[in-house]
Formats: sequence, structure tokens, C-alpha cells
Amino acid sequence: MLPLPLVAVVAVRHRSVLAEGLVHLGSARWPWLLAAVGATCLTWVAAAVTRQGAVVERLPRLRLLATQFAAGAANHLLPTGLGASAVNLRFMTVCGLPLARSSAALALYLLAESIGRLALLGALLIAFPDALRLGGALPEEALGSLPAAAAAALVAAAGALALVPRLRTAVLSFLRTALGEARSVHARPARALALWGGSLAFPALQAAGLVLVGRALGLPVPAAHMALAYLAATVAVALVPTPGGIGSVETALIVALVAAGGPAAVATAVVLAYRIITVWLPLLPGALTLGALVRLKVI
Repeated sequence: MLPLPLVAVVAVRHRSVLAEGLVHLGSARWPWLLAAVGATCLTWVAAAVTRQGAVVERLPRLRLLATQFAAGAANHLLPTGLGASAVNLRFMTVCGLPLARSSAALALYLLAESIGRLALLGALLIAFPDALRLGGALPEEALGSLPAAAAAALVAAAGALALVPRLRTAVLSFLRTALGEARSVHARPARALALWGGSLAFPALQAAGLVLVGRALGLPVPAAHMALAYLAATVAVALVPTPGGIGSVETALIVALVAAGGPAAVATAVVLAYRIITVWLPLLPGALTLGALVRLKVI
């Protein structure tokens, strides 16, 4: 619950920008918004394809797709994607996969999705190295503290593994299981194609949704630059433990779009519309689907 008051404080401090952004929503072009809704729906298909690619056994397709839709609602109850991970872990165990292999498949999915997102971000950064001008959007102290924070996290993890034998044993056992699962998946070309194709399609469709909303609201930023801004923002907030990224994603997206050259008010309107389409509209249907899957013992 802690991020919610922080979001409220930020909203009050910047209420004039938010108010101007809400005014811009009235001028949105609906065909582009409907296309953004379609791209959002396809993200659930991409997630289902990637989940199937992470396991050798064939999972029931319709239940797998429904689980991805429900996982989006669960993601807003727990921080940093834990809700979706818990739902999918339960789904795989109900389908008959042992817990160790289900956990390994979940880790493989998360790894592939992270690699796909970083690969797209890297490709766009190489193609458009001057697309983001973060120097004026963020204080230099914030940029300089990121490497130090990452190094501290790595040192803490290495220290925990070195000092706690039980933790080290558990981690090594899990890694052996995960490597075995990865070898089995990549021995089947269809599974490997689903895993890596879906992991690239998922962030690409998310970025496409933001681009379409930007077009609907007339954001004067090239499409590739908007996609780059989206990928950079989502990578930056990946470790911020807010449920569903509420607050952190909005802030990072606005900063990234402004850094890409968009006016603050229009960028705010784009982010508000994008989050309404991707988060708030599917939330109630997703929660109802989650409840139905629980009652039907699918998860």
C-alpha cells in the first residue's frame, strides 16, 4: 500500500500537468485507441505462447490463455510481477508438472522475456542513439547511483550464497533443474521458437500499444522513439516493487517520453490513456476470470 500515498503526493504536486493531460484525452482519435486495445489483447496471446515454449509438455491452450488474462489482475495484488508468477506456477502444477520443473519453467520464461526486452532495447538504442535525452529529464545523481545500486545488490547476493550453505545448496539444485529443463525445451525446435518468438513479441506488442496511443493523441515523437522510450522505462522500473508497476511505470513513461522530445502535457495524456487500456479496463474482467479459474480448479 505504500506506493499509493506516494503516487497521490506526486499527483497533487503536479496536478496542473495531470489536469492538462486529462483535457488532451478528449481529443483522442478512437481508431488508434481501438488498435491499441487490439495490441493489448495480443500481448496475452504472446505471453501464452512464451509460457508454452518454456515447458516440454503441451498445456491446454484455452486454459493457458485464460490464465494469462487472469494473471494480469493478480499482478496488481503483489509487487513486481509476483502475482502473475504465482498464478502461472499454480496452473502448471495443476496441469501435472512437478513443482521443481514448474519453477524452472517459470524462471526460463522470466529469463527469456527479460532477454527479449533487453534485445529490443539494445537494437533500438543502436539504431537511434540520440532518441532519448535523459540529461535534462533526470538529475545526474539519479543516473550515477544506478551502477552503484546494481553493484551493491550483486555483492549482497554473492555474500548470502557464500555465507549460507543451505541457501547455496538450494540455489545449485534449482539451477541444475532449470538447466535440464532448458536443454529439454531447446531440443524441440517448436518449443524453442515459441519461447523466443513470444519473448520478443510480448514487449514489442506492449511498445506498439504505447505508439498507437501516442498516435491517437498526436504526440510529436517518432514511433521508433516512443517504442524506445517504453522499453527503457519498463527496464528501469523492473526492480521497483510496486503492485502492477502502479506509480513507478507512469512516472518512468512520462519521463522517457519527455526525454524523447514530447511535450509534458501530451506525454502525460498518452501515459494515462495507455495505462487505462492496459491496466484499468482489463482489471475487473481479469479478476472475475481469476475467480472463475479458482472455482473451476484450473489454478
